[in-house]
Amino acid sequence: MAAYRADLDDFAAFLGKGFAPLKADASQLSAYMTSLRNAGMSARTQARRMSALRQFYLFLLREGRRADNPAAELEMPRLPKTLPKYLSESEVEALLRAAKDVPGLPGLKLVAGLEILYSTGLRISELLALPAPALSTDAAVLLVKGKGGKERMIPLSDAAKASARQLREAIAKTRRQARYLFPGRDARQAMTRQGFALLLKQIAVPADIDPTRLSPHVLRHSFASHLLAHGADLRSLQKLLGHSDISTTEIYTHVLAERLEKLVRSHHPLAL
Repeated sequence: MAAYRADLDDFAAFLGKGFAPLKADASQLSAYMTSLRNAGMSARTQARRMSALRQFYLFLLREGRRADNPAAELEMPRLPKTLPKYLSESEVEALLRAAKDVPGLPGLKLVAGLEILYSTGLRISELLALPAPALSTDAAVLLVKGKGGKERMIPLSDAAKASARQLREAIAKTRRQARYLFPGRDARQAMTRQGFALLLKQIAVPADIDPTRLSPHVLRHSFASHLLAHGADLRSLQKLLGHSDISTTEIYTHVLAERLEKLVRSHHPLAL
């Protein structure tokens, strides 16, 4: 609320005395946005300012205090696409080694979580929603229900199935009737995202990885980036990740660009 008020106050200051935001027109809003660009303001901050103005005039329109929304036709600044953070293959291997050194049930949860997340690209919510019997058969694929209730099939690695079995056996020895493969303190509930992320952070330093670079979603990004680096195509990756739109998967094209650059450097006759 304070940021919203500050954005409106900034617009009022731009208009100057004698001009109220209540009566501003589209040309004044456009001039304001131009002034933000000329001042070198980041696209993200510009977008926030514009969003505040749109909401302000939409409120006035709904309340009958204006007959129009002068901010409705303004184009939203294009936000730069941020590249996904991901680990190198050697860093993932270091994480697994560090996880195997963690004793007891927490260590088994870490190993199973890492093996499954990295080999399937599951979202952390999808991992923690897995029922206790998950990965207990000889099935080569896992049926996952993702966002919007959409189901997809994901190939399973032997290491992922083995780690899930070890975790399940350890939980059974505690005589806890767990409903989920990754139970929380209350065996009837699944482990929380925060709980798993905290476990993950604890092995960052032993794996020689900056903890700020590590999260369950970074493992999903690593899965996708490494698949592309080894020759997978975007359409296949889209299906594995459960993206409804290919444009979402295209954030990983930076990996394709790097691979093509290496290909040209290595094989083009004129490459130096």
